[in-house]
Amino acid sequence: MKKCMTSTVIYEGDLRTVALHIASGTTIETDAPVDNQGKGERFSPSDLVATALGSCMLTIMGQKARDHKIDLKGTRIEIQKIMQAEPRKISGITLTFHLPDNLRLTEKQIIILQRAAETCPVMLTIHPDIEVEVNFNWPTAAEKFSSY
Repeated sequence: MKKCMTSTVIYEGDLRTVALHIASGTTIETDAPVDNQGKGERFSPSDLVATALGSCMLTIMGQKARDHKIDLKGTRIEIQKIMQAEPRKISGITLTFHLPDNLRLTEKQIIILQRAAETCPVMLTIHPDIEVEVNFNWPTAAEKFSSY
């Protein structure tokens, strides 16, 4: 497997970092959260973990949707990160998917999209001690397929 550098991270001081994505040149700044001595003016590193999960799930769903000629444009995920105090770490992530109201899917398509989301690389990487709850708000009568 070929290895190449993904990113670099520089500490800017005052609990802020700047990450540089090598391939694109884009940057992400992080701050420590207010409840952990920071300013909370940017995503915290643990916010990025929870957000990466949602982004990955939606990206893999998007790939399957494209294969099946389904338009997921406008799909939104609300993400809640739950922190544990001692030791300080992520103890849970809740993701609630809101799909477009005009989306009409068969039960088979719903199962395909949910399985895609639930087996994305970030989901498979999340430690089993982190409780992940995923809720899909399908616009059809498919609510019975919510998982986790």
